[in-house]
Amino acid sequence: MAREYDADTLREGDRYRRVLSASTLAGDHVRNPAGEDLGKVEEIMLDVPTGRVAYAVLSFGGFLGMGNKLFAVPWDALTLDEDKKEFVLNVDKQKLENAPGFDKDNWPDMANMTWGATIYTYYGKKPYWDTTSIGTERPRAKTLTGGGGL
Repeated sequence: MAREYDADTLREGDRYRRVLSASTLAGDHVRNPAGEDLGKVEEIMLDVPTGRVAYAVLSFGGFLGMGNKLFAVPWDALTLDEDKKEFVLNVDKQKLENAPGFDKDNWPDMANMTWGATIYTYYGKKPYWDTTSIGTERPRAKTLTGGGGL
């Protein structure tokens, strides 16, 4: 079960890390809550002007890495399990198979907000650039289990 914590109440000695390198997370496997393998994180895409993580690029399908389809998944749709070194994405395999995707040679324009909004809507998430409710709620970090310190 996912456990949320408020960054303001994180105390010394708590086992959750707030900052990890992108290279540490790239390559981590992704599963759904039922334990089905949904692939792995290939890339973590940054919105450079805002300093925010825009998407994780997930590879799924294919055989022995051949024919994998790529999917942009909103960063806040993923929950990190540091102990298992994997992410949890709350979708079933069928939903992922039907998600808007792309292949390694034909990446979409990830700066296109219309395309991005389609991705966020598909996963039931509000686009991170939609600031209509800023100040109404503090963002909450999500993790499943601890992972130790640096």
